[in-house]
Amino acid sequence: MVRLKDIAQIVGVSVMTVSKALRDEPDVSVTTKARIKQLAADMGYVPDSSAQGLRTKTTKLFGLVIPSTTNPIYARIVFAIEERAHELGYDLLLCHTYNKAEREDAGLRRLLSRRVDGLFITPVYRFEAEARIYQEIIARKIPTVLLGTPAPFCRNFPAIEIEDQVASYHAAKHLIGLGHKKIAYLTGPPAAPWAHERFEGYRRALREANFELDDKLVFAAGNTIEEGTTAALQMLNEGCHPTAIMAVSDLVAIGCADTLLQQGIKIPEDISLVGFGNILTAEHYRVPLTTVSQPKHRLGTAAIEAMMKLIRGEPIQLKRLAAEFVERKSTAPPQHSGENKGSLSGHLAETQVATSA
Repeated sequence: MVRLKDIAQIVGVSVMTVSKALRDEPDVSVTTKARIKQLAADMGYVPDSSAQGLRTKTTKLFGLVIPSTTNPIYARIVFAIEERAHELGYDLLLCHTYNKAEREDAGLRRLLSRRVDGLFITPVYRFEAEARIYQEIIARKIPTVLLGTPAPFCRNFPAIEIEDQVASYHAAKHLIGLGHKKIAYLTGPPAAPWAHERFEGYRRALREANFELDDKLVFAAGNTIEEGTTAALQMLNEGCHPTAIMAVSDLVAIGCADTLLQQGIKIPEDISLVGFGNILTAEHYRVPLTTVSQPKHRLGTAAIEAMMKLIRGEPIQLKRLAAEFVERKSTAPPQHSGENKGSLSGHLAETQVATSA
């Protein structure tokens, strides 16, 4: 292993001079500094981060806790955080929770044991008002930024949020403006505040249009393609005959769309469909998906900015990030009333018979 002492002997300077040169301190001449840096690179010198951490009482590590990188929503967020962290001289330690509280607890404790300088967390939402691991983070005074809407158990942390309710409201207004009156809704995880906000945006648009909220048009989904498939099958079997569907996320919408298309139901001719998130698949799906585009890269960048202010002890003024409505080919004016035995109703009836046989 190459040491600072080895470089100092070759250059003919003190170990302190080598250390200052590698830290880019101003009291070392440009020529000496360049020579030391070049020699360090040629010799394969790697700084001892543990030793540096003991001196500075920092580790230059951030912990990043998300449900899973298989969820495409997080790809751009992680990219933005890692990119900016790298520029600032920090490395990331990544933990997946898979939306399991026990996995979140274990991952966060592992990160705390590594003495990370800060935490970025997408919480595993739960109904309890308190969660012990979050109390431990507060007690340790670890700078922490939430990626998403806070719940009661994590309300004491700054959060980077998106205008979920406003965005969902505009998506519902789009369908109403096209002439849809029977709009089904596929809901998200029951403990997640962002899912409630998106549902409230849908309800608000219905109220403004003087439409009654019909519980028979609301179906519990979740946040995966499989859960979207299950919710769509339930909708088909119950024969509620909507002319349009709003899904809490693009993954749920895609699972729903797969089910509809497999049953011969055309999108948007027989039924319109709107997602939320604008993942890459949404644009390139068999029927390009009308959706809400979440500012994923901006969310990651805003999270890093908030973190650095926390570390510097500066005040944070957070505001929700606006989302953009994106209209594609999965929505159109209704061609069937939903009250009459049109094409969609026929498909629904046939599907009900087939799945109950």
